[in-house]
Amino acid sequence: MGGQSAAFPLSGQPVAGLLRQIRRFSWIYAPSLPDLAFALRTSLAAIISLLIAMWMELDSPQWAPLTVWVVAQSSRGESLSKARWRIVGTLVGSVAAMALMAAFPQAPGLFFCALALWIGLCCALATLLDQYRAYGLVLTGFTSAIIATGAIAQPDDVFAVSVARSSYIILGVLCEAVLAVLFMPRIVEQARTRLLGRLDETFQATCTTITRQLCMAAGPEQQALTSTLLRRIVAFSGQIEFSALELGPRNHVGDHARRALAGMLVMLAHARALQILHPPMQPPPRPDGPPPGQALAAWLEQDIGPGQADQPTWRPITTALLAEILVVTQEMAACATAPHHDRFRFSLTSRRHVREAVNNGIRAAAAITGAWWIWEITAWHHGPAFISFVALIYGLMATRENPLVATTPFLKGGLWCAATAAVLALWVIPAITAPEILLMALVVPMTVGGLAARRPELAGYAFSFNMFLPVLIGPMNTGRYDEVAFLNNILAFLGSIVFVLLTYRVVIPFRLDVHIRRTTAWIGQRLRNLARLQARTDAPAWLSACAASLVRILFHATALPPQVLGTCLTRQISDMTVGIYIIRLRELLRAGRLPPRTRRVMALFLARWQKGQASPAVAHVLAWAHHEQAHHTDAADHALLGEVIACLTVIAASLHEKPGPATGGR
Repeated sequence: MGGQSAAFPLSGQPVAGLLRQIRRFSWIYAPSLPDLAFALRTSLAAIISLLIAMWMELDSPQWAPLTVWVVAQSSRGESLSKARWRIVGTLVGSVAAMALMAAFPQAPGLFFCALALWIGLCCALATLLDQYRAYGLVLTGFTSAIIATGAIAQPDDVFAVSVARSSYIILGVLCEAVLAVLFMPRIVEQARTRLLGRLDETFQATCTTITRQLCMAAGPEQQALTSTLLRRIVAFSGQIEFSALELGPRNHVGDHARRALAGMLVMLAHARALQILHPPMQPPPRPDGPPPGQALAAWLEQDIGPGQADQPTWRPITTALLAEILVVTQEMAACATAPHHDRFRFSLTSRRHVREAVNNGIRAAAAITGAWWIWEITAWHHGPAFISFVALIYGLMATRENPLVATTPFLKGGLWCAATAAVLALWVIPAITAPEILLMALVVPMTVGGLAARRPELAGYAFSFNMFLPVLIGPMNTGRYDEVAFLNNILAFLGSIVFVLLTYRVVIPFRLDVHIRRTTAWIGQRLRNLARLQARTDAPAWLSACAASLVRILFHATALPPQVLGTCLTRQISDMTVGIYIIRLRELLRAGRLPPRTRRVMALFLARWQKGQASPAVAHVLAWAHHEQAHHTDAADHALLGEVIACLTVIAASLHEKPGPATGGR
């Protein structure tokens, strides 16, 4: 009996391991309904675009389904934005390709040098843009390369090639749009409901984080809470543009939503300042009751009741926090019901590093030049295809934060794509005699790829698999790939990915420590510039830009030691907190309501802060402000000096807790 009972766990272990392995693929055999709808919709759109292109007897119909997979996104707004910029980029790239071919006839050296510089310029400028505007610019570059290399054997046909490539793009965009409309009816109502629901969830998470933050001491747990919420807010802010597109033209819902999210960042900063000035508070007795904004406001108002009026240091911060809660609530209400004659505008700008843009351009130009040299030396028949693949992959990776990290799963997905394409091109496609059978043959691998694209851990693999599967299969009306042509095409595709991966490692490789130093220097420079009386940066804009830069660093958190990451987070959050109170001091000085002596001292303090010389003097100015307040009997002046003291106290405490030299004092 003992031997049998001991054997049961041993025999059960392989079964449990097998079940765990089977559950890993539950996204295939038990997908969610939205994932399955996306995969089927996009697969059908890709196959229909391929069949239409073949019916039109276009020479390279496989580019139409590639466009469908590039344009298809989880939301209709993303698809609309990407499709719009893809069409613009394609048309501009077509004109650029014809101009380059006409400018350098019978001069391949000059032509490829000019093409490399053009693609490098597009990649560099794309680094300075956001969202799909950047994609449209890199698309301009690699479209030029695809058209130029496609017509390089017969330069006189460059116009015909350009028109054909543009036709594929427009056909793919139209097919994806039509299927999306059929699969997603009532898009406006659903978009507004999703936006309002996500705003409510983010606001509730912000209020919950602030409540927990005010009830605990500063430490790693508080940093983790803040970092998680910052990621959520920044990711949501980047998606608002697409929700606004889904809602149609002539509305300002996106502006109100962006202002609401920026207000949540301001709330977090005020809560951080209140945590510095105020001892840990008691949790609210009833967390489940009124809406989160009202509950947080009532809790804070109770804390600053009449009995606390003789403690003015932190009271201005609480008042500012309550005022920002009201602003956020009003902006969320404006998203639900637009105000009469609404003309509200609110936009944000994120960090722009010219050095990173230059590096990106140099890498792209060097890669195109290197690919041309390989073709020139080897005289490979598929050299033009190799160059076009290199340009395409560089365009797809150019706007990534760390292209090297993104290229590795792209290569693995490319290997799966090559293996699947080999089975289809060498055994399945030769036996197909009707379009219906072609649809049945392609719908299964494309649907699996679409399901994988909805999984965050598999999205990088699915990216290359979905895009290049039709290209590697190469279905045509009048023939098919023979084995030699297919293997050469596979070699050009996989070789281009490996080549891009090597160039990212060799040509000005991405270094996280350099990236962090540049971000820190950029924030320090902007922090000093906030003290200029002519500056127009307000608290929401300052915090939004800093939060976006901080989230970029958090994206690489796994590559950083915990101590280094903690130091970086402490420095960034301290700079964000200091910045909004430098802005408040600047606004008080600009308003002209401070007492004359205080006005002069604050003007001198901000002037020194702008030069990076004020950090050692913060404690002295704070002591002087306390002394000045004690000698003022006027209630208004006393309140204004109390606000100045609160700002200086938060600045002094934040600079003290920040590791290393203070940003404002360099």
